[in-house]
Amino acid sequence: MSLRSKLSVLALALSLAVPTLAAAADLKMGYVDYQRVMLEVDEGKSAKARLQKWLEGRQKEIDAEQESLRKEKETLDKQASAMSEETRIQKATDLQKKVYDLAQKWEKSRGEAAERERKEMEPIIAKIDDVIRNIAEREGLAMVFEKRDSGLVYALNQYDLTNEVIRTYNSSKGKAKDAPVAKDAPKK
Repeated sequence: MSLRSKLSVLALALSLAVPTLAAAADLKMGYVDYQRVMLEVDEGKSAKARLQKWLEGRQKEIDAEQESLRKEKETLDKQASAMSEETRIQKATDLQKKVYDLAQKWEKSRGEAAERERKEMEPIIAKIDDVIRNIAEREGLAMVFEKRDSGLVYALNQYDLTNEVIRTYNSSKGKAKDAPVAKDAPKK
């Protein structure tokens, strides 16, 4: 290939790349720390407190049953020598079944906790999404990334919408469309 044809190809490539680079320079983006938003909006704090209270109640119930089983085992161990082999085996089997049932109850509790958390957070997440969408539309952002799950390694703080999302959400009481405009959006 001659020098002239190489220069022609280079000129053509640059002429195609320059508009693309210019368009990319006009592309506005932001990011949000979603976890922080969920933990700091008022409804998120309330939901977390309700869930924590429920979890503590369940844990106390399970702890009480576990303590009862521990005492039952101690009693069985102390009285084992005075029991017939058949009675001792039967009581040990009954105790083992109770331990298994308690383990099942604990597992079921974990599933219920996950389901309760999902139900509590689902409407809050929908409202947060509305707030983010409204901010993005108002500011002309082409994309908004989630800080932790998007693979975002570094971004300037000026593109962080987290504080604005929290303020807008809390001030609107969840009505994202009527939210007042906060003024610390990404700089243009």
